[in-house]
Amino acid sequence: MTLLLEPEIRDWDFPRRATGIAVLVEHAEATGMPARTALAGTGLSVRYLAEAGREVTAEQELRVVRNLIRSDRPATRSAVALGRRYRVASFGIAGYALVSSRTLADAMDFALRYLDLTFTFSIPHARVDGDDVVIAAYSDTLPRDVRAFLVERDLAAIEAVLRELFLGDLPTRYDREAATVTFPASFLEAELPRASPAGMALAEELCAELAGRQRDTGPLVRQVRILIAQRLSYDPSLAGVAAALSVGERTLRRRLAVDGTSYQGLLDEVRAELAAQLLATGSLTVAQIARRLGYAHAGSFVDAHRRWHGRTPTGRGSA
Repeated sequence: MTLLLEPEIRDWDFPRRATGIAVLVEHAEATGMPARTALAGTGLSVRYLAEAGREVTAEQELRVVRNLIRSDRPATRSAVALGRRYRVASFGIAGYALVSSRTLADAMDFALRYLDLTFTFSIPHARVDGDDVVIAAYSDTLPRDVRAFLVERDLAAIEAVLRELFLGDLPTRYDREAATVTFPASFLEAELPRASPAGMALAEELCAELAGRQRDTGPLVRQVRILIAQRLSYDPSLAGVAAALSVGERTLRRRLAVDGTSYQGLLDEVRAELAAQLLATGSLTVAQIARRLGYAHAGSFVDAHRRWHGRTPTGRGSA
């Protein structure tokens, strides 16, 4: 028995693309649960999930999972059916890297190095056992009430993605009782049908940059940044974010200070990043962008932009 590459991370509490919750909501609606019920307690809307580049916290995704588990509909509670809804495209640029990998072994190597660009909660690992590759998952750190569901979902999603990489031609076996996915080891060095060395190189470069930014900050800072971005247009206050994290304002200030930052500093960072993106589109007025950033008046945004960059949002004028 030979253990393949170990996963790069063992912590499931990382920022996630909103697409992951969108898959959960799609499953909920397909099995009779309204989207608003699936999203209850998250502070998220279907509209937010549909916006490109949006992020959510692990806790928000867990809240949706718990909403599914509490359903009185067996189909809604089916972790395997949910897992099989995931597609390579669900993972964005990381999915493109998987498809572009030369071999299945390369794709698995990439996935285990960049798990924090996926939606997994249980942490998969793979071993060669005789003629088979056996994929199982570490789950000891998962909350007990969702552990079994998430292991089933994650392994079913892994099986679905593995089969898609080979356009359905990879023979897999999903053993629910043993909590494993198995396939012939002879496929490890088989070339993937959509392999693209140039595409893989570009995708991996982008993934390395994205993962690097995420890993360079602590979990609390990551959560606060995500929650600020979600709440910008209606309540970007310290009080609102502290409540969403179920901590007091003074506690949040203190913990951020320990991490070497402040709430106002993070708020400015998030606003500056989003402002740059919105200005680049050229489709919104300064007043519209100001509202998106949570400013009551366009002048407040203009002043802030001048403070950040030494010029007005339109690029004319100077400090």
